Amino acid sequence: MDLRQLRYFVAIVESGSISRASQHLNIAQPALSLHIRNMEAELDMSLLFRTAHGVVPTEAGAILLRNARAIIGQFETAQLEIKGCTSEPAGEVRLGLPGTVTQILGVPLVLAARAQFPRIRLRLAEAMSGYVLDWLRAGRVDLGVLYQTVEDRGLRSVSVMSEALVLFGPAETAGPPAPAGGAVPFSCVASLPLILPSPGHGLRTRIAEQAEAEAVRLNIEVEIDAYGAIKGLVERGLGYSILPEHAVEQEVESGRLRAWRFDPPLLRTVHLVVPTDRPLSQAVRSVEYLCRTTLRDLVQSGAWRSARMRITV
Repeated sequence: MDLRQLRYFVAIVESGSISRASQHLNIAQPALSLHIRNMEAELDMSLLFRTAHGVVPTEAGAILLRNARAIIGQFETAQLEIKGCTSEPAGEVRLGLPGTVTQILGVPLVLAARAQFPRIRLRLAEAMSGYVLDWLRAGRVDLGVLYQTVEDRGLRSVSVMSEALVLFGPAETAGPPAPAGGAVPFSCVASLPLILPSPGHGLRTRIAEQAEAEAVRLNIEVEIDAYGAIKGLVERGLGYSILPEHAVEQEVESGRLRAWRFDPPLLRTVHLVVPTDRPLSQAVRSVEYLCRTTLRDLVQSGAWRSARMRITV
């Protein structure tokens, strides 16, 4: 049986007569009768009971009628959804972001999505980049922003921008000895107790790469996978840390932390990561593009002062 035969069967039952269905469908009555006989032969069941006034479904025919209507309805719904995907994008999109990115990108991105794509339900999930990568691999998010190049077969990463990292410490002079004012060489971190994310996270990987390149031994006092907690521990004098400049701007301006730029600058790259092992919906593609344009606007407007775009949107 195929969808055409199901449509014919429903039309016959609803018309109550093969001849009337033949006129409605504009199909010769013998051809329509042949379709019914073929269906009955395939199912080895009588589907219609012939009377002097027409036909009515048998018990088996009633079961087929109920399911045929459901199948035809589902097919028509699928057609509408497929045709609709070429119009306004709609549906849920899950985006995984590191906390330092959510802090500056989250609100502008949600506002832009609501203004440009009101039928998209954007869900933001925040975690350190190592966890975001795990979510991408497991299919728990549709898109992700990471601080590391991804070489997985099922994922594609595009570097979209770079940003400056800074060393920061407690505002009070008490506690660990502070480096001299102004920009500092990366080698100065060797003498400082550090509070950093655990291995496997993008920030830790970038710092470890720089330390290896300059033969600097890191003195890691505390490992903690939460940016807010890192800043809180530094503020209380337990050590120093390294984060993007924008992530500590408010605390520095309020006098709660002190920050030093590196000389030469210590940069890390921001990557937009999308799956390649499954098709992307129009809604996901729209949010991917919106991420790029929103990042560009944040850099060009000066809202993300320490960042530079790496691609043309």
